[in-house]
Parts: sequence; C-alpha cells; structure tokens
Amino acid sequence: MRFKRRVQDHGESSHGIDLAPMLDFVINLLIFFIITAVFVKATAVVVNRPTGFDQPDDSDSKSIQIQVLDTGEIYMDNREVDVRAVRANVERMSAVNPDAGVLVLAGAESPTGTLISIVEQVHLGGIYNITFTTTE
Repeated sequence: MRFKRRVQDHGESSHGIDLAPMLDFVINLLIFFIITAVFVKATAVVVNRPTGFDQPDDSDSKSIQIQVLDTGEIYMDNREVDVRAVRANVERMSAVNPDAGVLVLAGAESPTGTLISIVEQVHLGGIYNITFTTTE
C-alpha cells in the first residue's frame, strides 16, 4: 500500500502571526483615548497669597484682629493671650459687632500648630469668616 504524498502549495499557506487584528485593536484604542482626552479637565484650587503686610485701614477696623508672632505668642487688643482665651475674646468681640470677621496677622515663621489652634478656637467662638495675612 502506497500512500500518496500530499503536495503542499507554498504560495497559499502562511507561516507566522497575522497582525491585522492587533492593528485594528490598537487603532480602536487610539481613537478611544483621543476622544476621551478632550473631556478630561484638570481641576485645581487657586490660592491668592498676600503680597505683604499693610497697616489695617478703616474697613479692617470692624474685624477682630489676632496677631501671631514668630515665637508663637498671640496678641488680641494689644495684649498677649493664651490659645485657650481666644474663644472667649472672640465671643466677646463678636457680641459687640456681630458682622465682624477675624483677621489673623501671622509672622512668616509662626508655628503652624498655633495657627490651627487659633482657627479652631475662632470656629468654636462662632465666626467662620477668617482672613489670613503675613508679616515679613
């Protein structure tokens, strides 16, 4: 019994990987990312930093001023107060002028923890309108 050899036609068969489906997939991904990139918008917070220390004018006289030195000392009404006394002073001054905000004058090297404590005490005193400015 003789077996017939199968004759292979080398012109029709392909040896290798067909890259056409992969190219279609890559082009679809490219189109998808180009279209979605148009709709992505970066959001950021704009911070307006003060340029320097100005003497308060008449419009600032309505606000309650708290000064924090570089050493961490706190002054209200030209007298030194403790962090725990800030709330009572804010409540007292707020009773006199209910529309008053708070102006915190902080030194460039003021301790951040002291500033945070002052903000917490002012919030506990019932005022949420706080403005910060720095001294050089």
